[in-house]
This record gives sequence, C-alpha cells and structure tokens, in this order.
Amino acid sequence: MQLSAADSRKKKRRRRRELPLPAACSSRSAAGAAQGQCQCQCCCCSSPGGSGLVATTIPCAFSRCSGGASSSAACAPAAAAVRLGTQQHKLTMLLVALALLLVLPPAPFLVAGVSVSPRRMARIQSHLDRINKTPVRSIRSADGDTIDCVAAHEQHGLDHPLLRTHTVQTEPPEAPMPRGGGGGFVVPAAAGCGAATARNGSGSGKNNRRRGAWQTWHHGGHCPRGTVAIRRTTAEDVLRARSISRFGRKRRHRNAAAAARAANAPDVITGNGHEHAIAYTSPSQQQVYGAKATINVWDPAIHESNGFSLSQLWILSGSFNGSDLNSIEAGWQVSPELYGDSRPRLFTYWTSDAYVATGCYNALCPGFVQTSSRIAIGASISPVSSAGGAQYDMTLLIWKDPKLGNWWLSYGDQLVGYWPAQLFTHLSDHATMVEWGGEVVDTRPGGVHTATQMGSGRFAGEGFGRASYFRNLETVDADNSLAEVALDAIQTLAENPACYDIRKAYDDDGQHSARGGWGTHFYYGGPGQNPACP
Repeated sequence: MQLSAADSRKKKRRRRRELPLPAACSSRSAAGAAQGQCQCQCCCCSSPGGSGLVATTIPCAFSRCSGGASSSAACAPAAAAVRLGTQQHKLTMLLVALALLLVLPPAPFLVAGVSVSPRRMARIQSHLDRINKTPVRSIRSADGDTIDCVAAHEQHGLDHPLLRTHTVQTEPPEAPMPRGGGGGFVVPAAAGCGAATARNGSGSGKNNRRRGAWQTWHHGGHCPRGTVAIRRTTAEDVLRARSISRFGRKRRHRNAAAAARAANAPDVITGNGHEHAIAYTSPSQQQVYGAKATINVWDPAIHESNGFSLSQLWILSGSFNGSDLNSIEAGWQVSPELYGDSRPRLFTYWTSDAYVATGCYNALCPGFVQTSSRIAIGASISPVSSAGGAQYDMTLLIWKDPKLGNWWLSYGDQLVGYWPAQLFTHLSDHATMVEWGGEVVDTRPGGVHTATQMGSGRFAGEGFGRASYFRNLETVDADNSLAEVALDAIQTLAENPACYDIRKAYDDDGQHSARGGWGTHFYYGGPGQNPACP
C-alpha cells in the first residue's frame, strides 16, 4: 500500500519523537560532560517544595518524560537530588551560623548599668548558685534586700571542707553567768527581738527608755522554724568587688608603720590606710573565752565608693606580725561597696590566717553556722541614733561553749549562730586578747585625708547623745563567768587623734545597782578630714 507523502511525513515525525535522547546534550557543561551528565529539565517530577518544573544535573538517560505525563520512575533520581541539595543547603547555613558565633562575640549583659561579658556573667552566676541556696520562703524588705529562709542543714556555711560531717548544734549553748549571781543572757529586757535599746538623757545610764529595734526586713514577714534567715547575694553585689575571688573578704596590705604597731592592735596590720580608735586588753598569757559590749548604732557618711566605717569587737589569738592570727569579729558597719547602700548593718567576720586566704564577711563563704530564723547577718539595723535624740544601741556577746567548744554569737537576747572550733588553730582553745572600737579606710582621695566618718562623726569629747560609745565592757573567764573589765585593764589607741579619737571612763553612778551603770566604757569617733586633719 502506497503511503501518501503527507502520511510518510507524519510517520517520520512520530518515529523521531519515540527515539531515545542522545547520550549527550547541547547544554552539557564541561564538568558534566566528564561524568556523562547534562543540564536537563523534567516537567513531571515532584520536589519537597511541590510539583512543577525542576532543573537538576542528572544522567541524561533518566531525564526524559513521555508526552509531558508524570513518570515517577524516570523522575525519582531528580527528586532525590533536589532533597539532597536542600539538606546540603541547610547544613551549609548551620555551619555559617556556627562560624559567626565563633567570630562575632555574644552581646554583653547589662547589670545595674554595667556592661558584663557573657563569660564573666557565667562565672558570677556560678558563684551566686553556690552562695544562695534554694529558700523555703523569701521575704522582700523595704530597704531593697531579699531575705531567704533556707533550711538550716542546707545553708552555705556547712559547705566548708572542714564541716563536711558537721551536724548543726541544736542544743542551746551554756550561756556565761555573771559573777555574783544571776544567769542566762545578761542583756537589757527589750521589746521585740531585744536587739537594741533606746536611751535618752544627758549622761550615761540616766533616764533610760527602752524600745525594741528591729532589723528592717522584719516588717515584711518572718522565717519559719527550722530555717535560717540569709540575706540574698546579687550579681550587683559581686560586681562591686574587685574580683570574684576577693568578694566578701578584707584587703590585706602590710606596711612598715603598721608592722611597728602590730603588737597593739588586731587590724592595724592590714595597713592600706585603715585607721582605728579602739580599746584593748593587754596582750598576755591571759586566757579569754569571750567578750561582751553594748554599742550605739549610727549611719556615718562614707566618702569613697570602696570606703567603709564600722564599730565592732574582736576576739583574737595568735601573732599579729605573722600569718597565724585567728580573729572572730562582730558589730555594725556601713559599706557601700559590700552592700550597695549606706545603711548600718549587722556583720560578722572570721579568719584563721591573718586575713590571707580564710574567712569572709557574713555568710559569703562557708564557715559560720547560723541557727537563727529571726536575725539575718548583713541585714540593715533600724532605727539608728541621732544627734541630740534617742540613742539606739545593741548588745553583742561572743563566747566559747564550754561543752562543745564552738564560738557563739548573740545579738541582744537572740542566739544568731556559731563559728565551729574546727575552723581555727589558736582559737580552738582560747583567746588571748579582746578589742572594742571603730575602724575606717582612708585612701587619701585627692591627696587629702578622707572625710569618711567614724561612729557618729563626732569626737569623743562631745559625750552622750552626740558621740558614739561602747559601754559595759566584759570578758568571759575559763569558768564561763562574765567579768567586768577594769578601767586600768584596757589601753586605747587612735592612730590620728586629730581625725578620730577615743576617751575611756568608768561609771559607778550610785543611783543604779552594781550592774545598772555603764561600768567601763568609752566614747570614740570623729569626722575625718577637718582643719586639724588635712
């Protein structure tokens, strides 16, 4: 049968459409040619993004679609190649992001207006996690503090290596007995927590009017039984210190002048501009097992960011010109660097190596074991004394428990806690010296003496109602008896009397009982810089 010319042409065109594609494409690239690949298009394949026209580099034998219809067998390699390309793209982007993180430093943290690198912030947070234990309850104080109620057996004080097997002493210690009768805590009977008394009058011991003075946080709540009240440490607190390792520790810089007076004062050996107005018992072989005093509380002005003013008592043993000095300390202090404000606060300190590596303020390092749920060390004291107005004072007693050997602290009529005997070398037995008085730091800003005030900021000669005082000085004997310190049994020291001075006296006012007067006492303090103290 003869085909017409038109039919012949149609048959040839149909035959050409059914022929396989050649092994090479006109669009083949140089690299693709070496692998038998070419750049083709498949109109029938589905990609992870949907169906449609997909361009890919695949063996040409698999890129043909019949009549534009879907052919999954022919297009599968193309879809797989698309998925592989997508995964490789995601991996590439991830690697680029990681590279940018390594090259570009992370954004710093802003803490109280201070820019802190992420690395330092991580170190600070790790330090805070060790200090601040998970509380049972937290109390927000009106002064900005947060007081955490922490289970007694979980407190940071027990983290000390020497206290790993220590059990918190729950049995109350045997309190010192006053000579001549009586017992228990020999403190004024005050309302509230009994931590302070208010006195009015123009002379020592006259026209007494006692009121309870609470720590400020008491107005916000209380901690339940079985917990201890701990002031929470913040990142801002740590950032004010020179370093994390020195946070909460005294600075110790000895100098020749300080060493020359080392036999006379405990903290004079620290040098670095520390100035004192103190009374102290003579260094001797005398064995001392505690000390007591009542101190009025003020809010002296601090004129340098790293300055402070404090009033305290020291329990001491060891050598003042070596590295074996043991010291237990307690009192009130104003320290903007440590607390971030200018409020007077109850504080403690301890060291067993002359402030070199052991001990710290309050509960900022392990060692002191707290037992009180009512008194928070480091918390502010309120109210405070005012010139010509009411004089608020607090009674502190530190003594060695004759049964277990721990050194206990009471604040007013409240047991606060103790320093375990294991922390010390010389003080594991007894003390040899006691100090009472004030201390400031003079960094000589601008080449002149600091204007930081000690005590009330007034000299001792201004007397009651204006100057600061320590009254009813007593020590604890080996038989756990409180003994009044004789006036001639103490010496006084003030490095710069034109800046800060001290005057001791004895009160045996006949209108009071034998224990009703002020006994051995002293006034102390001063304004710092003045015409006589340039």
